[in-house]
Amino acid sequence: MANLQETISKKFPEATFEDGEILLVNIPDAKLHELVKTLRDELKFDYLVTIVGMDWVSSLGCIYYLASSDMQQFVSVKTQTTDRDNPMLHSIADLYRIACTYEREVFDFYGIRFINNPDMRRLFLNIDWVGYPLRKDYDADPGINPVSIESERQTDHTDCWAEQPDGSIKHTRPRVFEPDDFVVNIGPQHPATHGVLRFRTAVDGETIKKIDVYLGYIHRGVEKLCENLNYPQTLHFMDRLDYFSAHNYHHGLCLCIEKALGIEVPRRAQIIRVLMDELSRIASHCLFIGTFCMDLGATTMLFYSLRVREQILDIMERTCGARMTFNYDVIGGVMADLDENFVKDTRELLATLDRNVAEYNKLFTGNVITKNRMTGVGVITREDAISSGVTGPSGRASGWACDVRKVHPYSVYPELKFEQVIRTEGDSMARFCNRVDEIIQSKGIIEQLLEMLPEGEICAKVPKVIKLPVGHWFQVVEGCRGVFGVYIESDGSSRPYRLKLATPGLPSAMVVDHITRGQKIADLITIGGSMDYIVPDIDR
Repeated sequence: MANLQETISKKFPEATFEDGEILLVNIPDAKLHELVKTLRDELKFDYLVTIVGMDWVSSLGCIYYLASSDMQQFVSVKTQTTDRDNPMLHSIADLYRIACTYEREVFDFYGIRFINNPDMRRLFLNIDWVGYPLRKDYDADPGINPVSIESERQTDHTDCWAEQPDGSIKHTRPRVFEPDDFVVNIGPQHPATHGVLRFRTAVDGETIKKIDVYLGYIHRGVEKLCENLNYPQTLHFMDRLDYFSAHNYHHGLCLCIEKALGIEVPRRAQIIRVLMDELSRIASHCLFIGTFCMDLGATTMLFYSLRVREQILDIMERTCGARMTFNYDVIGGVMADLDENFVKDTRELLATLDRNVAEYNKLFTGNVITKNRMTGVGVITREDAISSGVTGPSGRASGWACDVRKVHPYSVYPELKFEQVIRTEGDSMARFCNRVDEIIQSKGIIEQLLEMLPEGEICAKVPKVIKLPVGHWFQVVEGCRGVFGVYIESDGSSRPYRLKLATPGLPSAMVVDHITRGQKIADLITIGGSMDYIVPDIDR
């Protein structure tokens, strides 16, 4: 970290630094683009994890979390503006593909316009929404933005504020589609979109020219709601994001809070948490296999894959009391001890997994129709995966070793033996096969955990009223679909000043436009399904 700070200081003497677990660099906006370009090109921070919009009352700004693609090192960059009436910052959309989307999200909720971003439309909210909800001075009066029963308004134009050679800013309104484009709506109500989102698809005959992804149909304002909740209450929203990664997301938020409080979680609770994470991963991948195959017409596979998922949900229900919204992880450990038959039931499940996976491969993976539908379809290169922020099994299918459990390990993962499942083809088939193979890796992890499971306490002692010290913290974990990040900024009260949730679903949906261009529209369902995004994970 010291070497990194020294290197930045030499090139950017105007930069100031804040020490912490992750180095934070304060930089004026005029130097932001140059600094980030240096971090990417010279210092190899080629992965943009997230952009955190912020309202510090005296200023508006952003914190950028960057990582090297091996995620061995993180760095954060902070910039801000004091102009609350017309806030503008320079874009980094030309450096990272996913930055265009993240900047749109910041604009949507804070009103910050990004200079040179080619698409400054709202991302989640209606185009005629009044105000910016995550600002501290936002007026939440429902009369200002009443619920409408009319058809949603949309525009075929976007906004761009481009910097001119003389330093002036020129506002233009480029078109989203060309005037003669033939545009087909796929969604928002469509079984193969796996939720409520819409792909506005421009086609030339049967060939896809461009997709405009429309989001926000089920946006609930989770990050805004959390500003008025105490820390234990915020945990309950984690089940409502990627509901298949409920345990993993709870784990991530708990780790971030525990890091801030300096809480040491009992050994038994640590192992139980990871057990639940890996069981969730198997259940999630099984559901993916079944629904993806059903999208392609192989309905039978759904019934084969749901057998395993049902076993897992039964096991979890007996411990957690629920089959979906578990709310099991708590600050300091877990809510309750394992069911008395947990170990026996889990071992019975594991005994069937190899046979079940062999069955999946026999029925579907090796099928000639499957290979023709998926091989070479929707290819993501390693470079595109990194620039687009596509992590999880999809990123690893493109040759990117991005499994947080390995490259930035947490909890008891450093003690476990398992392999990252990596392929280099980057196509729909590789993404499918990665999830099948990860089931076996998770099986091996669970077997080790059952042997390691000690007796002991399941929760540390925590204060009745939890108040984090003044400061900020960042934590990443491996969800079932990729990297899940949590940013917390505290003002010392019992409620988070800012809680940012960086989910893998948004990059996975937004990359569909890039990887479908030039593909047949009949392949869109294959490509979108292989990304395995969950819409509530996107529409937070």
